[in-house]
Amino acid sequence: MSEDNSGSGYVEAEYTRDSQYISDRITADGSSRWPVEPGRYRLVAARACPWANRSIIVRRLLGLEPAISLGLCGPTHDERSWTFDLDPGGRDPVLGYERLQEAFLARDPDYSRGITVPAIVDVPSGAVVTNDFPQITLDFSTQWTAHHRDGAPDLYPEHLRAEMDDVMERIYTEVNNGVYRCGFSGSQRAYDKAYQRLFTALDWLEDRLEHRRFLMGGQITEADVRLFTTLVRFDSVYHGHFKTNRQKLSEMPVLWAYARDLFQTPGFGDTIDFPQIKEHYYVVHKDINPTQIVPAGPDTSGWLMAHGRDQLSDRPFGDGTPPGPVAAGEEVPPGHGPGGIPHR
Repeated sequence: MSEDNSGSGYVEAEYTRDSQYISDRITADGSSRWPVEPGRYRLVAARACPWANRSIIVRRLLGLEPAISLGLCGPTHDERSWTFDLDPGGRDPVLGYERLQEAFLARDPDYSRGITVPAIVDVPSGAVVTNDFPQITLDFSTQWTAHHRDGAPDLYPEHLRAEMDDVMERIYTEVNNGVYRCGFSGSQRAYDKAYQRLFTALDWLEDRLEHRRFLMGGQITEADVRLFTTLVRFDSVYHGHFKTNRQKLSEMPVLWAYARDLFQTPGFGDTIDFPQIKEHYYVVHKDINPTQIVPAGPDTSGWLMAHGRDQLSDRPFGDGTPPGPVAAGEEVPPGHGPGGIPHR
């Protein structure tokens, strides 16, 4: 039902997400069975999935590419699992797997829950370590500090964490998951309720961001990463496919400028593959789109328009610096950027 094949379902016609993830953590202090160790782990993600997209962005912003390798699944999957159909021979070149399911079964031969991305796999054993997507990115910030690049931003500042956690929880329940609550509603009443909740939250975000460049002030944080991956899919998918059609993102002036600002920031837009995003939703969600026809639009060239948000602050990375060029072999394919233009 959901893009992450997580066994989500309906409760009284209202969409609910299965959140029973493998909650192991990779830690720097030896408090878990999985120690921080560069080269040991592989992040398996998919550009199409908003939850996985977060991990790709945070890994890039922090410069963890040399420490944690990246495996990418294609945009579609079946009931069993995401697959490595983008790789030669349809196998991940490091793990040797055709399906992400194989890593979950290596961890537990009787594993029966959702096979989701992002997932971190222990390369020596081939077993999944965790697919707890909210914790994965926070641990990238807090546990992998010894392997951050010079100039890496502080995406989870300690003095902001209490407020950030509240903001991120509201973004998750009302926006990130809110679009799915609309799209997978099982009744008119459930849809109407979900629709109202979503746009109430988007109106709150319009107000919050009117006079501050980013969600927590003048600097990018994890909260912005979490909101961005929903906003960047809004007009291409959610507005039509999930019936979130009070307005397009491009008709919400503050959020549209904010989203363009992030898109044009190294580490954000250069992870976005619009064709894969559309193919995933329109092909996988056969219950919503039984013809599996992928729409030709919308025109995405507007993502490159000037945003004017830099007048609110001029240090988006705080005391840090932007990441450098995308790592070789991890580039979004040519023509999959905004308006069919290759990412710079």
